[in-house]
Amino acid sequence: MISFVLGVEDLADTRFALSPLHETLLSLRVLQDPGFSALHLPWRRSVIGELGGLDTGLLMALVARRRTLPDFLTPNPTGFAPSFEEELAVVRRTHPAQVRRDLLLAHAPDPLPAPLRAATGGDEGVVELREAVCEVLRRYWKAAVAPMWPRMRLVLEADMTYRARQLALGGARLLFADMHPHLRWHDGELFIGNMISSHRVVADGRGLLLLPSVFVHQPAPPVSPDEPPSLVYPSRGVATLWDQAPSPDATALASLLGAPRAGLLRLLEEPLPTVELARRLRVTPSAVSQHLRVLYATGLVTRARDGRHVLYRRSRLGDHLVAGGAR
Repeated sequence: MISFVLGVEDLADTRFALSPLHETLLSLRVLQDPGFSALHLPWRRSVIGELGGLDTGLLMALVARRRTLPDFLTPNPTGFAPSFEEELAVVRRTHPAQVRRDLLLAHAPDPLPAPLRAATGGDEGVVELREAVCEVLRRYWKAAVAPMWPRMRLVLEADMTYRARQLALGGARLLFADMHPHLRWHDGELFIGNMISSHRVVADGRGLLLLPSVFVHQPAPPVSPDEPPSLVYPSRGVATLWDQAPSPDATALASLLGAPRAGLLRLLEEPLPTVELARRLRVTPSAVSQHLRVLYATGLVTRARDGRHVLYRRSRLGDHLVAGGAR
């Protein structure tokens, strides 16, 4: 069990962020073990042939036998959505002593794999290893994750919209209630179960950073208790991430509205933001917005603001139209 003790100021400073570097590191676990997540097998099959020129031995060595990752490779984002290169620049500035400590801690009680043994030597060897790791991660990101990042980002942003609504409706208790079964909020403390170690971290004004993830399957706090409180958690909507885009439906509804608007109307059985609709339809948010304006003006959809997003849903008239006018 790992727990975070959060005071009033920490809850006030609870925030969300996106991290392409976190997703890149976490994807290595799926790449290493095809059985780790069947949901991502389509992604794995699509990228496995693109990694021939990479030092996959060094890449795979970053994932410990317990599936833990070195904390220095997943620094907390300083902004809402930094670029991969911005995050990697932070890693390149990591002090050799921290690189050594985090590699040993992530792999404990096992010895370091051969590609990482330089971390047990002097600082010069650690710096060379750090640079080699950064370079192979940069190339891996470009080959395996960057092409899919726009699609992944839409999933993550849709999750944050939902979480913000939960927080507004029921505070911290509701925010964490359905995030994952291993999470429990009680009396100002967030408990994370099924961990490989046990420690208690007092936030002490540092707040809590929440990062939704496509590739993580259970909550993942930092390995070291010395790191600021943060939590990577499984995002909603991952099961639809690798679905094929819906094909145009040549029905009377499509003839009436046009295929894009008919498809959009069918998706709006539940409230959804523009970014999530764009992700599912494989189009840009601006294109979706144009169609939503028409559907809203004709009374086929309703809308309501949820924080910085607007949620759209079919109206009763839209429901009847999709159902074929049976009523």
